[in-house]
Amino acid sequence: MQQLRIGASEMLSTVKPSLAESVAETKITARGISVFYGEKQALFDVDVDIPKNSVMAFIGPSGCGKSTFLRCINRMNDTIPIARVEGTISIDGRDINDPELDVVELRARVGMVFQKPNPFPKSIYENVAYGPRIHGLANSKSELDGIVENSLRRAGLMKEVQDRMNEPGTGLSGGQQQRLCIARAIATSPDVILMDEPCSALDPIATARVEELIDELRETLTIIIVTHSMQQAARVSQRTAFFHLGKLVEESETNTIFTNPADPRTQDYITGRFG
Repeated sequence: MQQLRIGASEMLSTVKPSLAESVAETKITARGISVFYGEKQALFDVDVDIPKNSVMAFIGPSGCGKSTFLRCINRMNDTIPIARVEGTISIDGRDINDPELDVVELRARVGMVFQKPNPFPKSIYENVAYGPRIHGLANSKSELDGIVENSLRRAGLMKEVQDRMNEPGTGLSGGQQQRLCIARAIATSPDVILMDEPCSALDPIATARVEELIDELRETLTIIIVTHSMQQAARVSQRTAFFHLGKLVEESETNTIFTNPADPRTQDYITGRFG
């Protein structure tokens, strides 16, 4: 237990203050989520509530189901022919599997940033303008210009690219590409951003910039981040969920997870006994 406290103390030296959970409004509610890929079950009966305007981190060893659950929230598993999802997920009380809900609109409302930066093979401007254009969010070129500029500014990238808007997004550095992908995700004015290991391919300086951006964006967005880095989870999140072998072992305030976990499996993972 002493080992746990020492490790947790180091990780929590930069933890953001917790939300007032007693008054936090729930943004996403998941009940009984199980996922199957053919005959193989990858996720078992997950129940979790995710507060509005907060960052929730999903931690756990590789293959534990955290990315699988993340992809349930914007129905990305629908694109896998052998995938089957059971249970319900609601955003602001609306079932995301409602037959009347447009999946394209859902994915505009729930943006996603992937592990490896994946800018389109287009200009910096067109990378950000693509979503608002196909969703009809701008009625004129000037409105579209405003959305692109605002998105790049919110992503902390505008000053670096303002004279390069017509250059390929793929010509940016890795960290800049990831912030471009974040700008692209927020350009459709989503409520939720899903981030699947967004810093794993970045250097420490670029990682720090993305983490600062996450902290700024949570003022207006709900963010869920999958990360293998417990230090990152401690730095950026207010709540943390620990997954193991396809099950949600426990979920609580981040400082509680790292200093006083309820389940011994969580303690073993945090102290490096497995993972």
